Amino acid sequence: MMTCSDPPPVTVVLDPFDDALHTRAALAAHDPGAGRLTVHPTPGTDSSVCLAYDVLAALGKPVPVSGYPGRAAGPPWAMAAAWILATSITRLTVLRAHLLDRRRLQDLLDLRSRTGVRLVLVCHRGTVPAPVERMLAPVGYRLAHACAVLPGVPDPSVSQLPPYRPLAGRWLPLSALTTLVAADGPDRRCRCTAPAAQARGFHPPQMRASVAEEIAHRLHAATAHPHLAAELATAVFTAASTTQLATVHPGDLTTGATAITLHDPGRLRRGCLTHQVPSWARPFLLAAAYLRRIAAVPDEPLFTPPFPTRGLPALTRFAEACKLRPPQPRQSRPAAGTRGRQSPSKTVWPLSAAHYHYPWAVTEDLRGCPPPPSSGRRRT
Repeated sequence: MMTCSDPPPVTVVLDPFDDALHTRAALAAHDPGAGRLTVHPTPGTDSSVCLAYDVLAALGKPVPVSGYPGRAAGPPWAMAAAWILATSITRLTVLRAHLLDRRRLQDLLDLRSRTGVRLVLVCHRGTVPAPVERMLAPVGYRLAHACAVLPGVPDPSVSQLPPYRPLAGRWLPLSALTTLVAADGPDRRCRCTAPAAQARGFHPPQMRASVAEEIAHRLHAATAHPHLAAELATAVFTAASTTQLATVHPGDLTTGATAITLHDPGRLRRGCLTHQVPSWARPFLLAAAYLRRIAAVPDEPLFTPPFPTRGLPALTRFAEACKLRPPQPRQSRPAAGTRGRQSPSKTVWPLSAAHYHYPWAVTEDLRGCPPPPSSGRRRT
């Protein structure tokens, strides 16, 4: 089981008059990109699963989490810990902490022990409630004023507009996904030391920074399952097939998720290669690796769920839910009353072997049409 040997002390903020300014200040300090998370527990419930979903929702994940029984609290808490570690969350502020029962407080303390996150409990009372004090006594806590815990809070009266995303809502045709669907089946496990991809003449798919930023945003918002987001992210920057993705084990990922090895024991493609991981994809791979360590199944394939699941989408369906797909064929005739090329309503996933024999260096085409057959490909 993965634990932090010396987690920071718990901080308790008292709000004796239940002042709205304290709540607004805590919510305004919520900034996952800066390592700060604020959770407002769902009122009217004492469910441990519901609180885990509140943490996942604060991380920007869709809830409830599919694939697990509705009352199974272990998987959502483990996923919350994995995402906190992978996205470098350093402080977790929980409002209405005086209403938390023993079980939910223990879950928060376990989350703190797993991740080393600084836990801040806001009690809207004049004193620390006795049940909370009894739970915190073994680990210790300190009292702090809200202004000391929430410095530099922006003025809540000033409207904070979300960042502009020019590609939001559009289908992104990614050439790397052209070779995702493979005909070859799983093979034996390979334990080789693979050479660098560029040393074998493999060049990663090129994309604009705005496209990479949009892909990362969609993956973060699309699922709470780290293995699913990490698998699709890896397919995007390696142009790998599902068979290659199934060969990845936690040991094939370097510390800090700076490089990942994809195996090809049957040499159906270009052999086993070690790929550099772009910065936008590292949090997904880190979260998948952390979740496996938390679930104590470190040697299983990295992109398989560490807990028994049901009803999770296939990788191609998940990609379509994120509006990511390979470039689509042109329609022979535009629909009546329309101009130019129209994307087909049903995504075409080609069973392509082009990547088996040629290096990959295709620039993404956002117009929705496939690149020329000879674009960026040269014989070895």
